[in-house]
Amino acid sequence: VQLQASGGGLVQAGGSLRLSCAASGYTLDNYAIGWFRQSPGKEREGVSCSSSGGINTYYADSVKGRFTISRDKDTNTVYLQMNSLKPEDTAVYYCAAARLQAFCDAMDHWGKGTQVTVSS
Repeated sequence: VQLQASGGGLVQAGGSLRLSCAASGYTLDNYAIGWFRQSPGKEREGVSCSSSGGINTYYADSVKGRFTISRDKDTNTVYLQMNSLKPEDTAVYYCAAARLQAFCDAMDHWGKGTQVTVSS
């Protein structure tokens, strides 16, 4: 199982980015997909989760109303749309997968991260 996160970059505060998590060789719909982030000196934190089958979605309080997780079954990709970005959103963002799970508590597969930098 290989995941590839992309879409990071440098953006001004208030701007938007869309991160993508793509997989090859298997169907993401069978997996819970989570987005996590880690900034220097801080622990990794969960940002958003889409349960297996995309039935439920969850968000950290810090991103509720600003970030949206979604799935595209045709392209086998999970997206994280990030709006109204703040400097504190600056981090390396990772996507991860857990087969047939309702939550993103214990992820089996991790992709390489993509850097998001929000300037003030």
